Amino acid sequence: MYKQIIVKPVISEKSEGLTEKLNKYSFVVNKTANKLEVAKAVEEMFPGVSVSSVNTSVMPKKTKVKNTRSGVQRGAVSSYKKAVVTLGEGEVIDFFGGEVED
Repeated sequence: MYKQIIVKPVISEKSEGLTEKLNKYSFVVNKTANKLEVAKAVEEMFPGVSVSSVNTSVMPKKTKVKNTRSGVQRGAVSSYKKAVVTLGEGEVIDFFGGEVED
């Protein structure tokens, strides 16, 4: 079930800062998913993790312009829904599968 709800994790400087300071993780989720479904999917995908809260937002589409030899090409990056998941105290999700440093 969680494969239909969670599309991919968001890995950026801002999301890594949230992870380090506030224990929050960002995911791109299905546009029709609600907060309860996202919380269940995260707990199912990462066993041993309890979700404290979920905040969702729909990110708008962005227009892109590319100049080429044949002229200007216009396009857009489609919109998506982002969920920021707060975990319980001391819990960690390891996306990369590396060793944990103490």
